[in-house]
Amino acid sequence: MVGAVLTQNTSWRNVEKAILSLKELGLTTPEAVLGAPEETLSLALRPSGYFNVKRRRLLNLCRGILDYGSGGLNPAILSLPMEALRERLLRIKGVGPETADCVVLYAANLPSFVVDAYTRRVLSRHGFMTGDPPYEEIRLWFMERLEGDASFYNEFHALFVRVGHLFCPPRNPRCHLCPLGSDPSLSL
Repeated sequence: MVGAVLTQNTSWRNVEKAILSLKELGLTTPEAVLGAPEETLSLALRPSGYFNVKRRRLLNLCRGILDYGSGGLNPAILSLPMEALRERLLRIKGVGPETADCVVLYAANLPSFVVDAYTRRVLSRHGFMTGDPPYEEIRLWFMERLEGDASFYNEFHALFVRVGHLFCPPRNPRCHLCPLGSDPSLSL
């Protein structure tokens, strides 16, 4: 859940550094994060960028987790059914749809499609979508067409990230090498 908040607008490599810092400081539960001095938490989150904003968002998430019930390493909130968990997460200030779906998929191990910048870029460049459709429209398009458990959705998202990272960066895409080809027949 921490990774879902910290990965907003930064690379996973920097998020890993921040998570390692949190672990080294023993800040691995909502209770511990909420009890940490502001300076300590900010210093641990610094590698993830925008650390003051992310500190507030992480604190909001931790409060939201504890407002539901127990926290610890296995918060009670993660036992909610998918849509209930997603709705509850979306009510937490600083948790948007992508962050909520990351928590649903990766922390609660429930099948939810994550739409991120890689997904949008790959879909757009391959003609699967035009313009800038809302997050939920893209998510539902996939959710209605894909059947599978959380591991399937996890792998599917990982493939988008891999293609986006290796072949479809924001500048200088490597289309001639892309494993998806260049003639898709589907559209959103």
